[in-house]
Amino acid sequence: MKPTKRLVFDIETVGVSWDSLAPSQQDYLLRDADKEKTEEDKEKKREELKDWIALYPFTSKVVVIGTYYVEKEAGHVYYESETEEEWKSEETGFQFKGMPEREILKKFWGLVSWADQLISFNGRGFDVPFLLLRSAMLGIKPSKRLMGNRFDSSGHLDLLEQLSFYGAFKRFNLDFYCHSFGIKTPKSKDVSGAEVKNMYKEGRIKEIAEYCGRDIYATYQLYKIWEDYLA
Repeated sequence: MKPTKRLVFDIETVGVSWDSLAPSQQDYLLRDADKEKTEEDKEKKREELKDWIALYPFTSKVVVIGTYYVEKEAGHVYYESETEEEWKSEETGFQFKGMPEREILKKFWGLVSWADQLISFNGRGFDVPFLLLRSAMLGIKPSKRLMGNRFDSSGHLDLLEQLSFYGAFKRFNLDFYCHSFGIKTPKSKDVSGAEVKNMYKEGRIKEIAEYCGRDIYATYQLYKIWEDYLA
């Protein structure tokens, strides 16, 4: 039976200040640098490892969560803001709302509670584990189990799993799939996932939110191709 309430989602995360981590945490995160042969290579590896902290819920935070309601064709993006503010994109029609991280997570789990199926791109490999652990750190109980049987996509369909046939075939990033299937890619010369950290430091949180919205819509279009030809 086809789900009647489907929700596409994506998140953006930013690492905390390196100096805010305990010395033992810093040592743990940098330990792989000692495997390099020269001091120059070790230092290069240390800087690289510091950039990875945005990938861990214990050393970073959620700054944006985007959602797209498939049946209503309506997109909403919630982004970190000290004051509540709301606006609409004339380009995409997406609704944007600013709020603290804890409220963003509570809003997400509220939406998840009524959705029949969640749709993501690499959600099992990153977004969901991050959201689960980050929510626990902030004292928020998830409303639904999204990390169940890997091969049961009825509750959570991860497009990266589907398009790689659960790892049997090479995995590509979202931008690569978009180009391959003729979808307008969310990545641009000035905005990409790799630039989120710098954009956040520059106070460009609304631009990050808009980028996440484009990411969500591209994921939705990729889902439609999967649904029409491969499901």
